[in-house]
Amino acid sequence: MLVQLPVIWLVVANVLGWLAIHLGVAWLVTQFPDRIFSPDDWLYRSRTWESGGRFYEKMFRIRAWKDLLPDGAALFGNGFKKKHLKTGNRAYLELFVRETCRGEFAHWIVLGCSLLFFLWNPLWAGFVMVGYALAVNAPCIMAQRYNRIRLSRAATRRPS
Repeated sequence: MLVQLPVIWLVVANVLGWLAIHLGVAWLVTQFPDRIFSPDDWLYRSRTWESGGRFYEKMFRIRAWKDLLPDGAALFGNGFKKKHLKTGNRAYLELFVRETCRGEFAHWIVLGCSLLFFLWNPLWAGFVMVGYALAVNAPCIMAQRYNRIRLSRAATRRPS
């Protein structure tokens, strides 16, 4: 811990810090061009252990809760809303797949930012902040990966 703060200021710094990180990263990532989010890149590529999405269905029962997650894109006018499919044509599905990459990237960045909280929190509270980041971002990352697997499969079945 580099900075020592009274408890009330620690709570304020943590709440405002998370708010700034969540909103700042979400906004910033919406500004990046679509072309940099390729589902073929290492981070976004489907893994064999994901078994075409079945891993998320069996281990986490993702179908039961993924629709309850908030859609951060709705906060910004130019964000791509991912709550519902608007059409089933291939171009739209391919764009949707790229947007799942964008969403996953944003959640990985927010998760990484949790380490900043060690700067002004005692060690135990820093770990609580990392736990919070995992609890909030891991379900979103799983949902993005699960949806990307399913949407990619659907897009390949559609004519160009």
